[in-house]
Amino acid sequence: MKTFVSAKIHGVYVTDRNVDYNGSVGICAELMAQAGIDPYEQVHLVNLRNGERWVTYAIPAERGAFVLNGGSARLGEVGDRCLAIAYRLSDHPFEAAVLFCDRDNRVASTGTYDVVPTL
Repeated sequence: MKTFVSAKIHGVYVTDRNVDYNGSVGICAELMAQAGIDPYEQVHLVNLRNGERWVTYAIPAERGAFVLNGGSARLGEVGDRCLAIAYRLSDHPFEAAVLFCDRDNRVASTGTYDVVPTL
């Protein structure tokens, strides 16, 4: 078994931070569904402004929201652009959804990480 990217939300902007929350990242439920990220699924987050990278779990949030909760709230500021990446174990690569967000955290375009044949 190997670990492969299963979904990616690219260029999502932090809309709020809540250090007193128990943890996680709140991601717009519509983005999660379109990317194929399930509630409470592990995600890796990357802050493109400061280079921070960490692991947490995703919880559904209101439309357009991307909220850093708990300790994650210390790793970014409102307005920071981030990536949210989910991974899955598999024997073989598979196609993974990629969503590219606009400034309002709506899907601007989509793509996939396509399976490339092994040489």
